[in-house]
Amino acid sequence: MRANELRSILAGRDFRRLYATRIASQLTDGVFQVALAGYVFFSPERQTTAGKAAAAFAVTLLPYSALGPFAGVLIDRWRRRQILVWTPILRAVLVLAVAGLVAAGQDGVVFFLGVLVVLGVNRFFLAALSAALPHVVSREQLVTANAFAVTSGTVIAFTGAGFGYLLRRVFGAGTGGTALILVSGAVLFLLAGLIATSLPRRLLGPHLEDVPKQTSEALGSVLHGLVDGARHIARRRPAALALAAISFHRCLYGVILIMTLLLCRNHFTSDADRGLAAFAMMLGVSGAGYFAAALITPPVVRRISKETWVAWLLAGAAVSLLVLGLPFAEPAWAAGAFALGVVSQGVKLCVDTTLQESIEDAYRGRVFAVYDMLFNAMFAAAAAAAAAWLPTDGRSHLTLAIVIVTYAAGAIAYRATAARSVQAPVPAPH
Repeated sequence: MRANELRSILAGRDFRRLYATRIASQLTDGVFQVALAGYVFFSPERQTTAGKAAAAFAVTLLPYSALGPFAGVLIDRWRRRQILVWTPILRAVLVLAVAGLVAAGQDGVVFFLGVLVVLGVNRFFLAALSAALPHVVSREQLVTANAFAVTSGTVIAFTGAGFGYLLRRVFGAGTGGTALILVSGAVLFLLAGLIATSLPRRLLGPHLEDVPKQTSEALGSVLHGLVDGARHIARRRPAALALAAISFHRCLYGVILIMTLLLCRNHFTSDADRGLAAFAMMLGVSGAGYFAAALITPPVVRRISKETWVAWLLAGAAVSLLVLGLPFAEPAWAAGAFALGVVSQGVKLCVDTTLQESIEDAYRGRVFAVYDMLFNAMFAAAAAAAAAWLPTDGRSHLTLAIVIVTYAAGAIAYRATAARSVQAPVPAPH
């Protein structure tokens, strides 16, 4: 990451405001997720199984991921600044409702439905952030801006998770303590919405008066808009390949994360609080890997291209899991979590930038919403599938071997396909 370029980006007042909105919201995401993880997976009164973990992932990720394309159509119609203002406020109200359910000891369908809505609303927020970024930085600065904003946002989410863990130690691991953590998260969500009010109303688009009439008409129909967006992506092979790469990685990453959860809960220790501490540590070192990827990805892609870097990252995932994963020992697994953090964020940065460079602004909301849908749906589907054969303690040499081989094969296939696609001309955004 070039220091001079980063200073130039940070000098932009509107970028700083957009960035502050992201930071406040993602910090709260970390608090919210730790409260849920502690309540569902690491409660002393509950035993976590692979099936239960997969069911929780499916309930909280798969259904609201299906909202992605519909959210995208609205993001391409509504002022993105208003989305950034009102979605955190709505989430604060919903989180307070979930806190009430937790205080009442509810953990059934109504509870998960509340969580589903909280996370579903976040689709609007995250997709709007990605679609808005090209309006506050120049095209030449997108790689560095993505590396800084997206990665530091992810690191802040991990920081929020650490803060949530500290709140758990203060408020307690019971239902009352979890409810208080959620109330604290609601206050932080309100702060994110307040920060977003400092952005000019029309700055972030979409500017529908500047796009062809047929695009504006397409926004009137969700299904028509999705077909139109799919055709837009189909004409841009690098964008389509980028979406395939992130979907492939998230599928395998879903298997590894559910293994990590089960290992921390039932293999590395049998104590629930110690298991949560181990899982938090895994997330922390993975967050350090995200930060490392932000530092190395911009200079690397300037030398070897985004496509080559993604191929190397996928290959690196295979090697790191082979060397560090197979012993199923806590220190080695933590080192592997760092390596996968580098892979995850490195691939995501390349994909984000590819989409922002090759997708027209009027389509960005829909494309990034579909991107979010694939990002989460592939993860949850893989976790659910893995639960069919993973043991309660998460140890499965066969599963890990399959993931390693698949990563290696994917790296080879992606590199070969990308080499052919870069030879085809890419239509420039209007």
